[in-house]
Amino acid sequence: MKQMILVSLLANVVVLIPVCLSLLVDASWVGAAYGANSPARGILLSLYGAILLVSIGLFFQREPLFVAPLLLVQVLYKLTTPFTVGSFMNPVVISNLLIAALHLTTLGLIGREIRRVASSTHADARPPAP
Repeated sequence: MKQMILVSLLANVVVLIPVCLSLLVDASWVGAAYGANSPARGILLSLYGAILLVSIGLFFQREPLFVAPLLLVQVLYKLTTPFTVGSFMNPVVISNLLIAALHLTTLGLIGREIRRVASSTHADARPPAP
């Protein structure tokens, strides 16, 4: 689980650094992927920047209960992008779906570990059988 948390956080950083930089400098490919420069793109840059900063911060505190909400929000917005964009063929949509699959795997492992710890904690708290 800890390795998958690291992989998910690294994926965020590896993808978001060039995307944020490209949005900042209005790189030639950005218009085709995200549309014309607009306030909406600025808002998207803020969102991506926040995810990037939180992902970097979580490298130093990879507590699953801190990582899970970030990944869950990402999965939710990434899975809805084909419907909000109106296409499954947009390169941003495709990359969102691939990253969502990665993050879903990590979230599944986090959930399994939380259930395992909770069940062992409950088992330890039970009084001994007579």
